[in-house]
Amino acid sequence: MGAPRSIVIIGAGISGLTLALALAKFGVRVTVIERNAGITEFGAGLQISSNARKCLDALGLGDAVAAASFAPEGIDLYPFNAPDPLQTLMLGEKIADRFGAPYAVMHRGDLAGVLYAAAKKFANIEVLFGVERFALDERNGKTVVSFTENGHRQRTIRPFALVGADGVNSAVRRQWMGGMRPDYSGKVAWRALVSPQSLEGIVNLDRVSVLFGTRHHLVVYPLPHRQTVNLALFTQERERDLDALEKGQPSLRNTKDRRLAAILAAAGKSWTPWVLAAVEIERWHKGAVGLIGDAAHAMLPFQAQGAAMGIEDATVLAPLLATASNPEEALARYAALRQERVKRVQAVSRNNGRIFHMGFPASVARDMVIRAQGPEGHFERLDWLYGYEPEG
Repeated sequence: MGAPRSIVIIGAGISGLTLALALAKFGVRVTVIERNAGITEFGAGLQISSNARKCLDALGLGDAVAAASFAPEGIDLYPFNAPDPLQTLMLGEKIADRFGAPYAVMHRGDLAGVLYAAAKKFANIEVLFGVERFALDERNGKTVVSFTENGHRQRTIRPFALVGADGVNSAVRRQWMGGMRPDYSGKVAWRALVSPQSLEGIVNLDRVSVLFGTRHHLVVYPLPHRQTVNLALFTQERERDLDALEKGQPSLRNTKDRRLAAILAAAGKSWTPWVLAAVEIERWHKGAVGLIGDAAHAMLPFQAQGAAMGIEDATVLAPLLATASNPEEALARYAALRQERVKRVQAVSRNNGRIFHMGFPASVARDMVIRAQGPEGHFERLDWLYGYEPEG
């Protein structure tokens, strides 16, 4: 038998590490190239819905994810300045029973840590940190990757395929596939972490809370394994004003919502802004080079599916890269299996952003629909999303 098939992954984020693990289980030799000095995941929290959790469970990560995450009982939805939730969308055991896996929240860094710890157990996974630049070219129909390791050692790899998992500003997409820069969405995410004690009596910390407002909304959920609470405030900002954003406190036009004001006070000036950009491209591969996760389809976070889609991508792509006779066949099949689903999730996420930020009187109609759907109405509405089973 010859040497094992080799795959290079650019980016040691959630998508890249999930793909590395999925490939390693097929005996593929994987080299992950990361520009940062170690595992770093910007932001604080993320949500792992049932569709993503099933993929992680299939990689043998179920216990590790469970130990580092929290399964909320539901999602409380608050209209502007409402004294009580308009509706509590059921999660907990109900969603686990229906879709075969729980819905959990966790710190982004904890998920990255779980994936990296698992990767280190495989002799056929090599994760290289601190690689600031790499070169990619075609020689005699073969992809060649060159880079400098540890600032001095030059290495060249001739992999079966290269996968860009390097995020919304992907160098693989922009420099080697001729892809576009991300489009500014018109929205900014402000992130902060606060103590559970600071929110006592303000929101139920057994659940996720979503506070609707005109041109903004706030998502709150506990991260008990870190003894903290994740806050994500989404505002609409003009592109010309983005350069003026700085760490501190976001300015809202209307903070008369008492619950919102209390949460803002708890966070003080600890907010960090993150400009939300989107990537919607038709071509996810070129020759032996492909894209997964945000590099291929960065989306708004208003269905909490950004990380989930990257995890799904990895689960679908790995067996194709491990077994296909040539990389273009594998990457074309992967794109055919994934693109329509991802487009649908992107559309739902954009639409949710409009719904969450509705002002009066449209918000009245929105609230009537939410009330009429009941606490389990989202199960039917999102059955196609949470009930997903990857196909190869």
